[in-house]
Amino acid sequence: MTDPFNASSISPCPGPENRRGFLKMGLAGFASLTLPGILRLQAASPATKKKDKTAVIMVWQPGGCSHIDTYDPKPNAPSEYSGPFGTIPTKIPGMNFSELLPMQAKIADKFTVLRSMRHGSPGHPAGTLRMLTGDTDSRDKQIPKYPDWMSVTNYLRSKEGPRKNPLPPYVGMNFSSQRVGAAYLGDAYGPFTVSGDPNKPNFSVPNIGLSNAAEVKQLDRRATLRQKLDTLERTFDQEGELKALDEFEIQAMTLLTNPKTKDAFDLSKEDDRTRDRYGRNTWGQQLLMARRLVEAGVDILTTSLSGPLCGRVNNWDDHAVNHHVFDAMRFRSQVYDQAVSALIEDIYERGLDDRVMVVVTGEFGRTPKINYQPSTGVGNASAPAGTKQPGRDHWARAFSNIWAGGGIETGRFIGATDKLGEDSIDRICGAGDFLATIYHHLGIDSSNVLIEDFNGRPTPIIADQGKPIPELIG
Repeated sequence: MTDPFNASSISPCPGPENRRGFLKMGLAGFASLTLPGILRLQAASPATKKKDKTAVIMVWQPGGCSHIDTYDPKPNAPSEYSGPFGTIPTKIPGMNFSELLPMQAKIADKFTVLRSMRHGSPGHPAGTLRMLTGDTDSRDKQIPKYPDWMSVTNYLRSKEGPRKNPLPPYVGMNFSSQRVGAAYLGDAYGPFTVSGDPNKPNFSVPNIGLSNAAEVKQLDRRATLRQKLDTLERTFDQEGELKALDEFEIQAMTLLTNPKTKDAFDLSKEDDRTRDRYGRNTWGQQLLMARRLVEAGVDILTTSLSGPLCGRVNNWDDHAVNHHVFDAMRFRSQVYDQAVSALIEDIYERGLDDRVMVVVTGEFGRTPKINYQPSTGVGNASAPAGTKQPGRDHWARAFSNIWAGGGIETGRFIGATDKLGEDSIDRICGAGDFLATIYHHLGIDSSNVLIEDFNGRPTPIIADQGKPIPELIG
């Protein structure tokens, strides 16, 4: 059966025609590295730069955020659709938000809302793969077929020459989307992973910025030994794969030994008022660290707003069996609203808005029509097991995301949904358009870049090909 919401059925936004491993090692791990042949690939054509390169912060809402209860309220719809929240005006006339977002409403002139996203992948794995890789397969799968845009960018940037900045180009901070990854590119192009709660006073990132001279000397001896052991293997390295990995070894050594790298992750360097502004909680401090890292030279930063601040099931998956959807939205909204608005304001106040893009999105939205089911367990935003409570289910036919920075024109919304919020009806944009827009800001012409997969086939970097969204390309 043909999926009525697959890429071919979407009216796309019109547009212009035309090793995680190497960075997770400790001292002992670094000495014992082996160099498997994992890089049997080359870019079939170089990235075409259409604008100055932008760093991208992607704030991910795992599970999917209700558009009706946030950026696209429907006050005139029946109550079984509109829900209990009131509507408030924003700084932009004619653009109203849910009452849950008063801080974002006050700075609506600093971002643009895309209200007409749509795709045909209704499950979490498939929806995530669709949004982050462009995979058009609507079936859920746990292992990605294609690399995500973050790994692709990391790979393409690595082909431009040695990196001068000691920080890793791609950082994943509490990024809880394990369903995506580098796929056939190899783990070398995955993120430097940061986990834990940056709001805790004892939070630290291990294996960066060694300051003990004896440890640095020991590390250097081990690296030298490993290089000697590689000599024989290099003799038989016909495809230059080992040489290709040298760049990552150098990055790892730099990250481990350069004291400046430690400063970039050190939130104590921030003024207390700034930390308070973002919120003294996990999400607030995650987004503050995100700003700090891109300002210091990280190119790609992904972070998830997940965990206890979401409610009982630690994500935005507000089925009635998981959460009382409206209690869940109330529970997380103040922290969410504060953290996101602080990040966006900070980007502009620090003069980063031309070179840093902030994108806030999930894999899809939630059903416009409210349903009622018995709760499966008591907890934050959920009544005791067996209690009938409201929820919203998966919904990929219409959802919203927000965009700030990147030199784009802000203070507006793009597209529209119908009066019930069930379908995108104007300026419909698919996952391919979403990805093409991000690639554009990263200096990559996604329509002309191919990378060989495991079988040596030149493969487009967006399976669900799209075009940059004109209003969002700067």
